[in-house]
Amino acid sequence: QVQLVESGGGLVQAGGSLTLSCTVSGIIFAIGPVAWYRQAPGKERELVARITGGSSTNYVDSVKGRFTISRDNAANTVYLQMNSLKPEDTAVYYCNYALGNYWGKGTLVTVSS
Repeated sequence: QVQLVESGGGLVQAGGSLTLSCTVSGIIFAIGPVAWYRQAPGKERELVARITGGSSTNYVDSVKGRFTISRDNAANTVYLQMNSLKPEDTAVYYCNYALGNYWGKGTLVTVSS
């Protein structure tokens, strides 16, 4: 059974940092792309960052220069380092494993002004 478990969310002041983790089990992790999405209240889910099996990355424009996605294949884990957080980054952040389109349950990030 494939499982994705996110952690690391919480409450932080604007300008602060958080690191999210997504640990994947039940699948050959090293092959597939993994992405972080987020969904703010009243808004559609959006792609935040994506990393391929070869560790190529891409980001939505609003987080470029502030967020960094990385992966540790030995630990079956993908990270999202988030710096210089803004109130508009407040959302539930979800991890997605593209091969098979598996999703985690999400972790809430709240940025106070």
